Amino acid sequence: MTTTLIPDGLRTRVRKAERMLIGDDWVEAAGGETLDVEDPSTGEVIAKVAAGGAEDVDRAVRAARAALTGPWWHITPQERGRLLWRLAELVEQHAQELAELESLDVGMPINEARFVDVPFSVDILRYYAGWPTKITGDTIPVSFPRNVGGPYHAYTVREPVGVVGAIVPWNLPLMMAVKKLAPALATGNTVVVKPAEQTPLSIARLGELVLEAGIPEGVFNYVSGYGDAAGAALVEHPGVNKITFTGSVATGKAIARAATGTLKRVSLELGGKSPNVIFADADVEAAIASAGTAIFACQGESCVAGSRLYAHRSVYDDVVAGLADRARGIRLGRGLDPSTEMGPMISAEHRKKVLGYVELGRHEGAEVVAGGESWGERGHFVQPTVMTNVRPDSRVAREEIFGPVLSVFPFDTEEEVLRLANDSTFGLGAGVWTSDVRRAHRFAAAVESGQVWVNCYQAVDAALPFGGYKHSGWGRETCKENLDEYLELKTVVVAL
Repeated sequence: MTTTLIPDGLRTRVRKAERMLIGDDWVEAAGGETLDVEDPSTGEVIAKVAAGGAEDVDRAVRAARAALTGPWWHITPQERGRLLWRLAELVEQHAQELAELESLDVGMPINEARFVDVPFSVDILRYYAGWPTKITGDTIPVSFPRNVGGPYHAYTVREPVGVVGAIVPWNLPLMMAVKKLAPALATGNTVVVKPAEQTPLSIARLGELVLEAGIPEGVFNYVSGYGDAAGAALVEHPGVNKITFTGSVATGKAIARAATGTLKRVSLELGGKSPNVIFADADVEAAIASAGTAIFACQGESCVAGSRLYAHRSVYDDVVAGLADRARGIRLGRGLDPSTEMGPMISAEHRKKVLGYVELGRHEGAEVVAGGESWGERGHFVQPTVMTNVRPDSRVAREEIFGPVLSVFPFDTEEEVLRLANDSTFGLGAGVWTSDVRRAHRFAAAVESGQVWVNCYQAVDAALPFGGYKHSGWGRETCKENLDEYLELKTVVVAL
């Protein structure tokens, strides 16, 4: 295992992440298995973490169940809110350290981790910290005949669903874990987190901060391991009441099928192939800058990346030229280097997949006007790529690439581009650039997408619902509506 490029303090944190948290114990996998964690910027193995399986998941679920019916059950809503706020303070205090773990583990530029990923995680925790005292029921008038046992007093109560299994992806592991942890804890549930096998490091540190915040042992547990072992065991475990998953459509479908055995609740935040539309009357310069960020931020490894760009034919050439220039000017490098603007793909396998789509596009007649190749002598880098002449019915245009690959299409009319934007199995995000307010509202009303951004892209907030239509998933995250997915609604009727 090579760690020569890791600063000493960070190396210590990496070593501490090699065990799992079950209750308040940091443990190895029951079977003693480990898995390798790479620095995707170099391809070097930086840690050997526990590869948990069914026995470890069972231990974690039992710990979560004990906390649910024990100390956590007796904590008041106000105290739950204070504990979440305290956790937010700790995450904020350790922001640089968490950002370094994310950057090392995922490959993302340290500035993205420090100024986007970690602060938004803090915002989410603080948003949900305000909710525990506001989760209420209703008093409901009853019309059942009074002469049949009445009169009646009826009311509803909202109760935690129970033990939540949270399966977290590798692209933004800290933020994605917090998106699931915060509403689960705000509503009184306990949690077992299964991080992606590629990126467990920041989740381990989050577990330490949960305990430091004073949240009782067993409320937060995490089991690292492979999806077909630890992930599958979590989905199938009869002691888990809900699964919340972020990841691929194929895995989401498999989870939905597996969860039917125990009829547990499932929420899914899946993929996207998001359209971004620039009309002739738009601020084209601002649209080009935003469109570049929409696809190249997070190395393009974002479910809401603006990977399909539609530019009105009158501005199409300028848009293509501007984006090609931006792509060529992006500085690639190791995530921990503050001058890096885009990092590597998560793995050699994923780099091969992304470049395979570029080659497929070339084979189908597309033109690569910028990028399209691997970069550097080591690490899993792909150049920021802009493609034109992509067929709308091609795989490149229709499938989620999950990398820094942008397809640019011309259009002539509003009706045409709306049809093209909706011609997708996904519906997670969409952008529209125009100075015509009526057109903006028409487009926002007609496009089939969970989020629509007008003259901006990927403007997010902890209070805004995040989720999608069609194959982009079930349910919403980061909003008050999300709370219902973690609550049972009980009706109580009392004969007076």
